[in-house]
Amino acid sequence: MQGQPMIILGEDAQRMKDKSAQEHNIAAARAVAESVRSTLGPKGMDKMLVNSMGDITITNDGVTILNEMDIDNPTAEMIVEVAETQEDEAGDGTTTAVAIAGELLKNAEDLLEQDIHPSTAIKGFTMASEEARSQVQDISIEVDRDDEDVLRKVAETSMTGKGAEQHKDVLGELIVEAVQAVSVEAEDGSVVADLAFLDIETQTGQAASESELLRGSIVDKGPAHEDMPTDFEEASVLLYDSPIELEEAEADTQVSVSDPEQLQEFIQQEEAELEEMVDRIEATGADVVLCQKGIDDMAQHFLAKRGILAVRRTKKSDLEFLTEVLGARLVSDLDAVSEDDLGRGSFRYDDESESFYVEGTREEAHGVTLLLRGSTDHVVDELERGVQDALDVVGDTVAEGLVLPGGGAPEVEVADRLRDYADSVSGREQLAIEAFADALELVPRVLAENAGLDAIDTLVDLRAAHEDGDERAGLDVFSGDVLDTFDAGVIESAHAKRQALASAAEAANLVLKIDDIISAGDISTEGGEEPGPGGPGGAPGGGMGGMGGMGGMGGAM
Repeated sequence: MQGQPMIILGEDAQRMKDKSAQEHNIAAARAVAESVRSTLGPKGMDKMLVNSMGDITITNDGVTILNEMDIDNPTAEMIVEVAETQEDEAGDGTTTAVAIAGELLKNAEDLLEQDIHPSTAIKGFTMASEEARSQVQDISIEVDRDDEDVLRKVAETSMTGKGAEQHKDVLGELIVEAVQAVSVEAEDGSVVADLAFLDIETQTGQAASESELLRGSIVDKGPAHEDMPTDFEEASVLLYDSPIELEEAEADTQVSVSDPEQLQEFIQQEEAELEEMVDRIEATGADVVLCQKGIDDMAQHFLAKRGILAVRRTKKSDLEFLTEVLGARLVSDLDAVSEDDLGRGSFRYDDESESFYVEGTREEAHGVTLLLRGSTDHVVDELERGVQDALDVVGDTVAEGLVLPGGGAPEVEVADRLRDYADSVSGREQLAIEAFADALELVPRVLAENAGLDAIDTLVDLRAAHEDGDERAGLDVFSGDVLDTFDAGVIESAHAKRQALASAAEAANLVLKIDDIISAGDISTEGGEEPGPGGPGGAPGGGMGGMGGMGGMGGAM
């Protein structure tokens, strides 16, 4: 080559190596983490997100914020995956997981500047993560799965600071009742909250305090015919997934008639076939027919004459849920229907919402619906997000039976124990473990900042309390006092905390392990416009390479 460099990348390709790549990745990850930090805690602020269609979302749910943001950077999207994983596995703690991941990378940057190799930092973070989860398990408090008071406090803690907070007393009781209603005993004797049989429906126009739990389901359809009965205290119910109509010929046909009587005979023949179908439905003993497909107008007339309620175009998901609620089977052939295929339940029609409230009356009926009410669509949407998180953590608590005091208490306690653990580790990994401990204390610091308190004074007071042996000492963000948060009713799921620590550490390690970024074009996931100058943290190479085309995260919120 006579000393000439070999060019192996296309002219549009971009490449970052070594320190530049690490700084770029850390800056991108920290930008994502910092975008949701202000939402943490009971006094966290909300974000208004406006998409390209002009639709507005107002929330402080971490995973919702990150999913709605126009993120166009591969490293930033890796951090978003942390929130998604946390949401899938634990239901709550998404903001905590992302914030800790960002703080770990900030501390890792300091380690890299001290010439500590990324592999050493990764090994130290892995050791610290394993020890931290072990310590969380050690300080967890075992509770009775049937202790409704503790379960309600877990639900209320999860909802505090979200749209559901104002009515958390009412909603907390409904959530506990709902989770217990769908909790079943597994084959190994453990208890599992089967949330697949818990449906959430929303209605606008009423206060959230008027939300209710139905031991059944809601079918947002009206009767197929106005003369049909709508209310039954106990009805036999047929769930039918075929049309109550005459089959159409596969080929187009034309019939010529020369006499009006012949036309009348065709009509009478069709009516006779439809009436025969209705006769077969009546013979099953069904009082109510919920049909997934259409119902012919004449069939509706015959059903109404026989006092049978029929609902057409019922969603398949509703029918499948009703099989559990009513103890019924979904049938396709009327000739094969037996009494065992029918379900039993009560029906109540609500004219205002134009929906049927269906409740099962059989002992084997399994399935409940949480009906959430709110004044506007934005209110009920945020209410649903907060309640869904609370359902998940209460379900985890019922299954595991382990909880933690909230208010930053577990983070400060585990950080203290990690520092003791670091003293027993030789080598530079010790510094990484201490950096991990420092990152955990971000949670009480941010809780204090978001509540308008002095973060340093708060952290000093918390550390002093834990050094005196008070493992449950946490921050009361309303009074600013350090107290036993478990006794104060601030209780969190131990499973969610362990998952947050694992997700944050793994995400940070994944980012640290990258030392070379090679892109076929702009370093973004969409290949949009050229990267703007600068970026969060002064990332070299054009900031974050897109991030919504706003030159970083500065204008994202």
